[in-house]
Amino acid sequence: MSLFLSAVGLMMVFEGIPYFCFPEQVKSFARKIPEIPVGTMRVIGFCLMMVGLLVVFLGGGKA
Repeated sequence: MSLFLSAVGLMMVFEGIPYFCFPEQVKSFARKIPEIPVGTMRVIGFCLMMVGLLVVFLGGGKA
């Protein structure tokens, strides 16, 4: 459970960095999101999931 909470906390840190460091750019990008085709968003999401699983695997975790 401790590892899970550490992973969630680290994810929140990484998710918060753009909002803290570049708030105007985040707002600008958020306005453009509806223009991105659904298929493109799915491909990007799938690729991010695969890269994340690869990082966990290479880091020695049991995915």
